[in-house]
This record gives sequence, structure tokens and C-alpha cells, in this order.
Amino acid sequence: MFLGEYQHTLDAKGRVSLPAKFRGVTGEKVVVTKGFEGCLYVFPAEGYTDFLGKLLEGNDFGRKTRDVRRFFLAGAAEVNVDSAGRIPLTGPLREHAGITRDVTVIGNGDRIEVWDSATWAAYQSEISGTVVDAAEELADQGIL
Repeated sequence: MFLGEYQHTLDAKGRVSLPAKFRGVTGEKVVVTKGFEGCLYVFPAEGYTDFLGKLLEGNDFGRKTRDVRRFFLAGAAEVNVDSAGRIPLTGPLREHAGITRDVTVIGNGDRIEVWDSATWAAYQSEISGTVVDAAEELADQGIL
């Protein structure tokens, strides 16, 4: 399980370090793909297989299903975690997330998220006033 928030910097080769606590869980290969709200999702290779299985369950004749599949699959990259715990982020993935230098890496349960630090701060500010209402709504639905 991935938990916590960590600050890192993108290096000159477009790589970001994964927190040491995450490296034992990720293995040697991860899949990086576009995520919602302008972040990147990083899955251990096996975790991405599970995620992909859920994506492929939908009917391919539905436009929304095709759109979501394309969003997550077209720019996805399977990459190696190097001996220093770094992963390369492709240009299109960095562009999607607006990542140029300062990066926030967060744990989100079954995946890691990589955010441009300014975008993460803005997102945190944006949801701070509504997250209690969202949690109450989910609890009323029996989800939490």
C-alpha cells in the first residue's frame, strides 16, 4: 500500500525519485500513465494489469468506454526503476501533468501519484472546503 506525501525534484534527464518506502512495493518495473486532475498515476506492473482488466471489462461499442481507455492507455509507459529508485517520465506525460521541476509524490493506496508541486498545492486548497461534504455524501451512500 502506498501512503504519504514526499517532495522531490525532476532531474535533468526527466527522472523523478520514488520515495524509499515505495520502492520495495513497486518492484523493478512500473507503468506510468495520465491521471485525473493533472497528475500522473504510477502502478507496479502487476497493479497496472489489474487496473487494465477493469478498463477492458466495458463494452467497446460505448463512446465513453473508448474515451476512458484511450486516456489511460495511449500515453502509458512501462519503465524500469533504476538502482537509485528513479523513474523516467516521458515528455508527453510531463506535459500532461505540467511537471517542469518541483514534484510532489503521493501514495494513494494501490498507486502512486506524481504531481507538479504547485498544482498539488492548488488542488489541496481547492478541495479543503469540500472534502468533508464529499465524505458525508459517500458515507450516506454506504461507500465510506
